[in-house]
Amino acid sequence: MSERAKLSVTLITFNEEKRVRAALESVKWADEIVVVDSFSTDRTVEICREYTAQVYQIAWRGYVEQKNIATARAAHDWILNIDADEVVSDELAAEIQQVLAAPAGIAYFMPRRTYYLGDWIRHCGWYPDAKLRLFDRRAGTWVGQALHEKVHVNGATALMRHDLYHYTYEDIADHLKTINNFTSIAASQKTGSVSGAGILLRTAAAFLKKYLLKQGF
Repeated sequence: MSERAKLSVTLITFNEEKRVRAALESVKWADEIVVVDSFSTDRTVEICREYTAQVYQIAWRGYVEQKNIATARAAHDWILNIDADEVVSDELAAEIQQVLAAPAGIAYFMPRRTYYLGDWIRHCGWYPDAKLRLFDRRAGTWVGQALHEKVHVNGATALMRHDLYHYTYEDIADHLKTINNFTSIAASQKTGSVSGAGILLRTAAAFLKKYLLKQGF
């Protein structure tokens, strides 16, 4: 196998001391780890500095801007972005290294498997939940608004076979807290209004899609 392209892993963090170590452990094989932290008040920064000297504290500017800052501070062109509550499986790590030895595209989607309240979720639209997380920054950049950030790339993409693990909410209270936070962010981005009938129709459609078509039952 030829020598692989060098890889920078990027993370953005804020008060993730309970989960960030597992994320960092899963990518410590990479050539570089870059963390952009939004002035955490817990031990997040201390933990991150055990794995990398590339830890930058920058006031929160939104998901897109923070992730673009992390990308810009990376030393290498190939970027793997993960969240603090995600873990790169051993199989995915091996696949990434194999891909970087002979890239067939400029960006790669990977299936994300979510662990929720004691079990892996395999239906209801939560899996495979493919995310574009590995890309050549010379052809890609983070775009979008608030809760809908994504990597926009100019070129061919491919899908990896192995899973990125997502260790989401600790419990129902944590889930509700996140929903409230995301709802506030989404509301601040809303420019129009929706009628009561529209809300009812969308709710019914979402239920049918997630519960029946995507086997949420």
